[in-house]
Amino acid sequence: MNRTDHDLQVEQVKSAISNSLLIRGGHVIDPANDIDKIADVLIVDGKIAAVGEMDNLETHDEIDATNLIVTPGLIDMHVHFREPGQEAKEDFKSGSMAAAAGGFTRVATMPNTSPVVDTSALVKAMKKRAEEVGIINIEIIGALTKGQKGLELAEVGDMVEAGAAAFSDDGHFDSNARVFLNALDYLQTFNKVIICHEEETTLCDGGVMNEGTRSAILGFKGRPTVAEDIAVARDVLLAEYTGGRVHIAHISSARAVDIVRQAKKRGVKVTAEVTPQHLTMTDDLVDPADSSTKINPPLRSKKDIVACLEGLLDGTIDIIVTDHSPHAPEEKDREYIYAPSGFPGLETSLGVLLTDLYHTGKVDLKTLIAKMTIEPAKIFDLDGGSLTVEHNADITIIDPNLEWTVDDKEFYTRGSHSPFVGRKLKGRAVATIVNGRLIETNQTKIALNQVQ
Repeated sequence: MNRTDHDLQVEQVKSAISNSLLIRGGHVIDPANDIDKIADVLIVDGKIAAVGEMDNLETHDEIDATNLIVTPGLIDMHVHFREPGQEAKEDFKSGSMAAAAGGFTRVATMPNTSPVVDTSALVKAMKKRAEEVGIINIEIIGALTKGQKGLELAEVGDMVEAGAAAFSDDGHFDSNARVFLNALDYLQTFNKVIICHEEETTLCDGGVMNEGTRSAILGFKGRPTVAEDIAVARDVLLAEYTGGRVHIAHISSARAVDIVRQAKKRGVKVTAEVTPQHLTMTDDLVDPADSSTKINPPLRSKKDIVACLEGLLDGTIDIIVTDHSPHAPEEKDREYIYAPSGFPGLETSLGVLLTDLYHTGKVDLKTLIAKMTIEPAKIFDLDGGSLTVEHNADITIIDPNLEWTVDDKEFYTRGSHSPFVGRKLKGRAVATIVNGRLIETNQTKIALNQVQ
């Protein structure tokens, strides 16, 4: 944008300045518009009005973002908010507060609930519920098959009309290749993505952690990487055969990453996501006395972590998600082999990524932000992920140098069992703005003190 265009924008918004918010002097990183500089961001009537220098502009409300990072609102396309039917674990209100505290302005919640979200009526009900109690934007992902049983397609067309963002039988591998192929064919009509949980069931039944040296030492049955590799290979081949779109959920295996890499070179419509835990933690951290590290897919080996990081950097892996999976405390307070898989990740994700990847020089900040903003927006055709003028003002403000210790007593989520509890992290979201509105969280009050 040249200076003349910027001046015109400022003039156009002066008449509405009473209903505005100005974020001054932050380091603006907006990969969608190739912005990486110190700038001001003006919000008017809940939308981005201008990005640039606004020294002579006076507004009613301002945030001093000096030494802070200002980005498009973070997006997480893989969370479990547990509604309907599992509200003891999480609900839309507690989950959206956890998301806002972590810097996320938009999330997508998975359908493996009780009942499973596999009808248009349930999609509509969940969207209405999200609008009523959610303080951020919540997308609804519909089940691919009825009851997530993998035997018969759910009413995916009707769910598209009801507003489903994508489809998934997350938590389950769709072992019936014919049903999955039919889904790929049918969903091309709507240009919707299938998010695939990739673990060939017969190879990992009863497994509780990665199959390897650590599982042998502990005497735990393992979930081998080949179970993931086989599932990814099959779904990539079916996508190639049909021309449909698949998105590989929480990829964790080195071989699976390479399968996706080679498929992309052939032009297959495949994308992939990775979690912070599969970028930073290995199965050496599994402690039989602490069920927080029990997840599916499990924590893998150092080789797999290196491969996932390489895939993130070379574009094989498109986005970062949390796979936020809270459970009621009494469920996780059990022996490792009996505890459910998953832990809450929304409030720790950004801090872990900044601490273990950015501050160590492994991944630059612009890449991390892109993988959590514009890239998921493009894959799932979302209205978000950028600071484009006239778009909704969803913004995350980050203090990259803020040092803090993870304390589950400060969590907004109802899940408390996180392997990051007690860790000292460097970097955190200090303000989350949704549709131009500042969401008040504990760290917002502490870090920003006040909106001047």
